[in-house]
Amino acid sequence: MNLRTAFASTLLLALATLAAAQTTATKDLELIDTQGYQKILQQYKGKPLVVTFWATWCEPCRDEYPMLNELAKQYAPQGLKVVGISLDQDGDSDRILMRRFLARYKPIFPNYRKKKGEEDSFVQAVLPGWNGSIPATFFYSKDGQQIGHLAGASDRETYDAAIRTLLSK
Repeated sequence: MNLRTAFASTLLLALATLAAAQTTATKDLELIDTQGYQKILQQYKGKPLVVTFWATWCEPCRDEYPMLNELAKQYAPQGLKVVGISLDQDGDSDRILMRRFLARYKPIFPNYRKKKGEEDSFVQAVLPGWNGSIPATFFYSKDGQQIGHLAGASDRETYDAAIRTLLSK
């Protein structure tokens, strides 16, 4: 009887741990608006920062994302910080796709999701003249100034060069 009780207790503990891990893994991304974006920039002021805008429906974004995760790992010892911002929609199927995408690539950097509405003012706050097309990545120096951006698909060599320039500032 004691063996059965011990086994049942162990099984329940394992199931509870698994359920907690799944709850954490499936958590929705924090929603941000223009003010939230500015708060992120303030949070990382004093550090070289790369902000990448992506979506699960964007094929070039899906191609670049794993590379950006590798670069974030590679340059983290030099102080580089990376933040991802999803431009996916707000539907249930969109959130499920985002969860699966993030579970697959296991980013080492935080990700957020742009809150629905005020698209024009949001993209203009990121970069005046930007039309919101993705993938798009923005580079901020330690003093918080945007020093460059990449619009459209870019290869690893291009990102490497941009990051090395950012780290030299």
